[in-house]
Amino acid sequence: MHILISNDDGYLAPGLAALVRACEGLGTIEVVAPEQNASGTSNALTLNRPLSVFEAANGFKVVSGTPSDCVHVALTGLLARRPDLVLSGINNGANMGDDTLYSGTVAAAMEGYLFGIPAVAFSLVDKAWGELDAAARTARSIVQRLLADGLPQAPWLLNVNIPNRPDADRLPRLVTRLGRRHASEPVIRQTSPRGETIYWIGPAGDVRDAGEGTDFHAAAHGCVSITPLQVDLTDHPARPAWAGRLGAAVA
Repeated sequence: MHILISNDDGYLAPGLAALVRACEGLGTIEVVAPEQNASGTSNALTLNRPLSVFEAANGFKVVSGTPSDCVHVALTGLLARRPDLVLSGINNGANMGDDTLYSGTVAAAMEGYLFGIPAVAFSLVDKAWGELDAAARTARSIVQRLLADGLPQAPWLLNVNIPNRPDADRLPRLVTRLGRRHASEPVIRQTSPRGETIYWIGPAGDVRDAGEGTDFHAAAHGCVSITPLQVDLTDHPARPAWAGRLGAAVA
């Protein structure tokens, strides 16, 4: 078993180290992670400058780019062998609902998925790394279950959110759907020391759909949320209506 691990909090993040330790003994592990914190970069690839790669003191390979860059470079030229599984995390904070569209953690796993490799993204529900060891035990347990009878047919992508609890590895696990948030809060306008108007992206919107079956609901009720994801953004049910409105045929 050959496992590639990445993240979006950067190669020095405690969550990355914890996930690597958790996977020891499960196969050959290679780590390719961003040089800087790249949270919120989604699936961005760096196309306007070259990327550099160096090996850190801890043996991790470090890329001067985004989480997607890391996995893309790893799979298309850096690694001598194609991995059997791509893991991402453990992220410092939840990636649930609409947040998954912006998440660098999910994007790193998704890049593996786009290359036809099974992938899992792991996140803590709350920030500040609380109960990280328990989250790491949970991640190992899930990976072990996936490997027990051989990996399910590829590709697939799972998004896992783990409550910050010392008993996280003993909590119920629910296969969920993504919840939804309200629109983000307004930008925060400030003035720079040079008198320029600058803007900070505002906080994420409040939860709008946290009903039973959602990732938000599972986490709020002390469960590990496991959400299967896909990349097809097509609104399939709406295709006939759009064809009628635009005088087009449905392909």
